[in-house]
Amino acid sequence: MIEVEGIIVSTTNYSETSKIINVLTKDYGLIGIMAKGARRLKSPFRSFTSNLTYANFMIYYKEDKLSTLTEVNVINHFKNIKSDINKISFSTYLLELAEGVIRQNSSPKIYELLINTLLKIEEGYDPLILMNILELKYLDYLGITPVIDRCAVCGKKTNIVTLSSYRGGYVCQRCYKGEVKVSAKTIKLIRMFYYVDISKISKIDISAKVKLEINKFLDDYYDRYAGLYLKSKKFIKDLNKLNT
Repeated sequence: MIEVEGIIVSTTNYSETSKIINVLTKDYGLIGIMAKGARRLKSPFRSFTSNLTYANFMIYYKEDKLSTLTEVNVINHFKNIKSDINKISFSTYLLELAEGVIRQNSSPKIYELLINTLLKIEEGYDPLILMNILELKYLDYLGITPVIDRCAVCGKKTNIVTLSSYRGGYVCQRCYKGEVKVSAKTIKLIRMFYYVDISKISKIDISAKVKLEINKFLDDYYDRYAGLYLKSKKFIKDLNKLNT
């Protein structure tokens, strides 16, 4: 029996009364855990085996097999997230995204980045900006990082005029071929997003125009290169349309 820190990223019903919870953990990557009887109304696990449960899980651990849940001690209930449909939507997508990324790369940073992002959403910071920061950082672990320190076409580091998912990142004036130009602030901020320590964010103040430009670039980039087809992403895109 071991104790693991983690967060439930997805669940699957099993038999009439149980469920399997997929937990992204701090030390063991993604593990499947059988929660016996968790769907029963009187089960002590019923309220602690849903998505976004961030806790210490006591389990009978079986490597590469289903482990068995024995106890749950919640670390953070994410009450603010769970009381706001907007925040729930973004957080649900981030759970699905993290699960997709960890299945392609086992780095423990994937877990750390997810938890830090969710904690900032819980604190009240803009979920769209935080989502974009995490999306950009996760591209490293998918092996498809955009070029945001020089022109993706010629390598020139000056006179950058836009971002292009098709061209793979920054595009300079010399290589510009009629792509939609973005603001200078967007060009600067997307680089800051890549390097920022999420856990140390204390202020976010970005115009709606810049947020839209960064989000559109990352949406297009993921659609073009990531190969992740996440159901919750469509809902986020629809939500963003309503808010613009």
